[in-house]
Amino acid sequence: MSSSISWVTSRNPDAGNVFAIAGVVIKEMYRRKDFYVLLALVVVITLMLASVGIFNDDRIVRYLKDGCLLLIWLSSLVIAITTAARQIPAERESRTIFPLLAKPVGRGEFVVGKFLGCWVACGFALVAFYFFFGMVSASREHTLPLLAYFQAMWLHWMCLAIVIALVLLGSVIFTAPSSNATICFIIVLGIMFASGHLNSVAVQMHGFRGGLVYAIYYAIPHLEWYDVRELIIHNWGLIDWLAWAGATIYAGLYSGLLLGCAWLVFQRRTVTL
Repeated sequence: MSSSISWVTSRNPDAGNVFAIAGVVIKEMYRRKDFYVLLALVVVITLMLASVGIFNDDRIVRYLKDGCLLLIWLSSLVIAITTAARQIPAERESRTIFPLLAKPVGRGEFVVGKFLGCWVACGFALVAFYFFFGMVSASREHTLPLLAYFQAMWLHWMCLAIVIALVLLGSVIFTAPSSNATICFIIVLGIMFASGHLNSVAVQMHGFRGGLVYAIYYAIPHLEWYDVRELIIHNWGLIDWLAWAGATIYAGLYSGLLLGCAWLVFQRRTVTL
């Protein structure tokens, strides 16, 4: 981590600091074994599924795609959450955060740099995952709808932006990376599986409880909007580009809101060992 200090301090202020910190995060992530282990796991399991034939039924390719995409989503969430959760605590433990924040880097630049590094690194991981998935799928279906894959991967990346911003907010609230990662995993999975049903639940309630459920429904980030695996699994065609752009803007606004909250909390905290 000591090399990150000299690299950051040698850059220009403001944007230069942000990109320098992001570059360090990307380098450190790909020096670790997490991504390679998860990629190897996805490759092995997908190849095993691809080698299976059930009574020569062509529909088996749907189960193959469903299983592979589920592995990709789980692996990307593991990479995003664990990587973001250890960023600020690791800087604190190695004491590199003190010279960084003493003069050359503001706390806002520090938070944005960490976010950008984690997000871009996750983007590289998604490209690797989806490239392998596309090759296996094309070998079975003899077609490769590139635009549909691009839309799905882009929305997946936008979802990870919200997740990473949420975890960074948690890292300035919770002291231990393990507790932050666990809590964020529960929150993210809970949102993805349950938030789509909150509106229906609120309709059946009345009074204060119904209003509370409605408030939660509109306040939480709707990560389930970005899970468009069915689009790829069943070859349903492209998402409307206006809806795609709206989801992108929503992710950008929500990520910015979470990062702003992380900066406000971090600004008020005294950085100690």
